[in-house]
Amino acid sequence: MREVLPDLLRWWRAGAPVGMATVTRTWRSAPRRPGATLLVGPDGSAVGSVSGGCVEAAVYELCREVVAGATPRSVRFGVSDDDALAAGLTCGGTVELYVERVDRDSFPQLDMVAAEVAAGRPVAVATCVDGPPGRRGRRIVLDVEGRHGSLGDPVVDAAVAAEARALLRAGRSGVVRPAGEELSVLVVATPAPARMLVFGAVDFAAAVAHAGRFLGYRVTVCDARPVFATPRRFPGAHEVVVDWPHRYLAAEAAAGRVDARTVVCVLTHDARFDVPVLRHALDLPVAYVGAMGSRRTAEDRRRRLREAGVTEVALARLHAPIGLDLGGQTPEETAVSIAAEIVAVTRGGGGAPLSRLAGRIHADAPR
Repeated sequence: MREVLPDLLRWWRAGAPVGMATVTRTWRSAPRRPGATLLVGPDGSAVGSVSGGCVEAAVYELCREVVAGATPRSVRFGVSDDDALAAGLTCGGTVELYVERVDRDSFPQLDMVAAEVAAGRPVAVATCVDGPPGRRGRRIVLDVEGRHGSLGDPVVDAAVAAEARALLRAGRSGVVRPAGEELSVLVVATPAPARMLVFGAVDFAAAVAHAGRFLGYRVTVCDARPVFATPRRFPGAHEVVVDWPHRYLAAEAAAGRVDARTVVCVLTHDARFDVPVLRHALDLPVAYVGAMGSRRTAEDRRRRLREAGVTEVALARLHAPIGLDLGGQTPEETAVSIAAEIVAVTRGGGGAPLSRLAGRIHADAPR
């Protein structure tokens, strides 16, 4: 929802109804995951995507129908059949969608959801997508303050809230079914953005910050040298911090602002800075730790880390030299190789060309 929220909020505030289709479940090679959204605005414009283009035209018409008064409903699209005019997923997967009309009456909590997302706080929206007519379309919103709205039964609300918070902690969206109830509830989870910590205010850091922001990370550039660590030099970063890298990382970890989704990129290739911060980073349960430098620098760094007490198990988590072998030379090309490695590591990819691999492109994941 994060990607389409600005347009949805603008139309909602204007009092204009919007058609909204949201992916609830997928099977096999469907290209979008639960929570992906397509909007059809009052001016007929389309925002977002639910299939990467395969069934967008058909979903567009369904959105227009619910805005005109049709009943909100769940629909399913599978592999294209022999009819060239039939809507289907050419990728070979199957996608299920919930199509509804959104306006101030049907989604009174939208302003609250937008405020939480804008502030970088976690929020989840739980919508009944299948059940008795009196409950379908009802929703509750869960934020750090509590629960807002109701599905029509306090016991059901409590059960759904517990499952929704578990999905929010895991950073996943999906359908939950309260025990003993004939209900399906779509939980769209919007966790606080994962963090990218870039240590070293070097020229490569500016490109890496842009790449990290593009991937959806909240990017911090940190360096102990105030002459280099300035916001003007790093417009792609959300914040630029002047501090010793290891001291800043330790403080952020102690404050609970470093978690299992955090990625750490050490770009200084200066032992005074990178050995202390890497020693601490490799002791944290973060998603990725990479360090820039030549192979000679990387080997010297590993030797220094061993002398500092870092174990071989911890050193095995260090990606150095940082990035995939793309043959890049410029800061921008290097940033692409670093971003590619981060995606591969955090998503479980191997980094090989898809043309050389067999099997599904979109691997099955928890839905």
